[in-house]
Amino acid sequence: MSNFNIDSQKARTYDAIVIGSGISGGWAAKELTEKGLKTLVLERGRDVKHNIDYPTTNMMPWEFEHRERMPREVVEENPIVSKCYNFKESAAHFFVKDKEHPYVQEKPFDWIRGYQVGGKSLLWARQTQRWSKYDFEGPARDGFAVEWPISYDDIAPWYSHVERFAGISGNKDGIDALPDGEFLTPHEMTCVEKYFKEQVSKKYKDRHIIIGRAAHITDPQQIHYDQGRAKCQHRGICERGCPFGGYFSSNASTIPWALKTGKMTLRPQSVVHSIIYDEKKQKAVGVRVIDATTKEMMEFYARIIFVNAAAINTNLVLLNSTSSRFPNGLGNDSGTLGKYVAFHNYRARVSGQYEGFLDTTTDGRRPNSSYIPRFRNLYKQETDFLRGYAAGFGANRSSHTDRSGAGESLKANLLKSTPGNWNVGSHMMGETIPKESNFVALDPSLKDPFGIPQLRISVDYDDNDEKMVKDYLEQMTEMFTMAGFTNIRTSDSKQAAGLDIHEMGGVRMGKDPKTSMLNKWNQLHAVPNVFVTDGASMTSTSTQNPSLTYMAFTARAVDYAVKEMKKKNL
Repeated sequence: MSNFNIDSQKARTYDAIVIGSGISGGWAAKELTEKGLKTLVLERGRDVKHNIDYPTTNMMPWEFEHRERMPREVVEENPIVSKCYNFKESAAHFFVKDKEHPYVQEKPFDWIRGYQVGGKSLLWARQTQRWSKYDFEGPARDGFAVEWPISYDDIAPWYSHVERFAGISGNKDGIDALPDGEFLTPHEMTCVEKYFKEQVSKKYKDRHIIIGRAAHITDPQQIHYDQGRAKCQHRGICERGCPFGGYFSSNASTIPWALKTGKMTLRPQSVVHSIIYDEKKQKAVGVRVIDATTKEMMEFYARIIFVNAAAINTNLVLLNSTSSRFPNGLGNDSGTLGKYVAFHNYRARVSGQYEGFLDTTTDGRRPNSSYIPRFRNLYKQETDFLRGYAAGFGANRSSHTDRSGAGESLKANLLKSTPGNWNVGSHMMGETIPKESNFVALDPSLKDPFGIPQLRISVDYDDNDEKMVKDYLEQMTEMFTMAGFTNIRTSDSKQAAGLDIHEMGGVRMGKDPKTSMLNKWNQLHAVPNVFVTDGASMTSTSTQNPSLTYMAFTARAVDYAVKEMKKKNL
């Protein structure tokens, strides 16, 4: 019997375990297996294979029972996830429904999740900007949060590493606050976007309008063909899964790449309960998993563990990983685990119209829009709020259709459209300041369907956010007015935190183990063979879309971990 147990444990032992198969988990799997490590990837959701499990990807609008709209009863059953713009008939199967994983909202928080192989990489907005040195220096400069233990120079080569593989379209703009990357051919700005760019550059020397940088293959390179991916077809239905692999997802890119090495074992339907800490060895030795189908508890073992469950679930896993050594969560000597959670503020929007360029219109689709990099508080503190905001900007020509008549006359009218004015619009993406009062914690009594404690989430806006919203609305209105736009309207959605789907923090990096969880290599200070490289690791949030930074952190951390393993330090 003892030999049987030893053999059983050997069969469940790997060089590395990755928890989560989303954007950062997929990168961990790719990098670990490429370096020769036998790697187990645990995913709590079902398997989704590229180009096999995209059931709606080639469906026409009329093939959906409700023309993609969700029935009222579904919306009423899902008041949280139904707020997401992509929760519709064509993509609802990639979202977690409200009852499937309950949590406690101490303050309103819309937690949007995707539990399947690939995670939310099937659903993300695919906008990818590098951080600049000013973003990493922010906390040290204004004293809020703790200092980053790394600089832009540390991460820059890893940005290049992941950009070349993922495929990022963009233009080399030469903007100090938004470093250029390894870009494929950029998408084109509309004529009104170009006009706005020109007007802004004349009036404001520190403000820029550029084409967005997006994880879409516009000019396939050999590395993309090697992945089996092709050029983006501009279908505009990315949330269904792309059969061409035109945009970056774990499913189309990193997971198949890792599988090709023969070193990866993928185990879907595996809900991670906790990480196993060995008191005698003083390190983590494995992961406890609940089979989502049988509810059986089992254990897997490895020398190193990468936690990439997405920010809030990563916090949950670590908080639930208790022992005599760590009664308050794995590695939580600082008491900061679950605290200093932050997000992006998407509440404010400005719209308008432009009456020029009436000899031109828009045609086709584009997977991104133009972008306005942060221009507030970059080099010095100049406003009554900390940090700043970036913004999206887009312009398209509206059209009007005559719906009068019946029969043949109605058909003829519907086939004609009359162009109207140009519509312009912008939305903000503001940086929120990590605060100890913004936290997640385990509920002492409530459990989820797997017997794991539910999370209590207490995260909201503050006065700094309100001032930032006010400034964005004022500045964007001024810029719109200067450009000659009319019918300018502002709005504040007052949406709850979380709907931005950019939650970060709780397991933050830092220089001092007394005030942070992770070192400059994304290692737990107190448990060096455990790495966290998803959004939970973020010390501050900046204003850029965060996924590219998670990818770069992950590749960098894997490189370090494998070198340390070879030195027998892990």
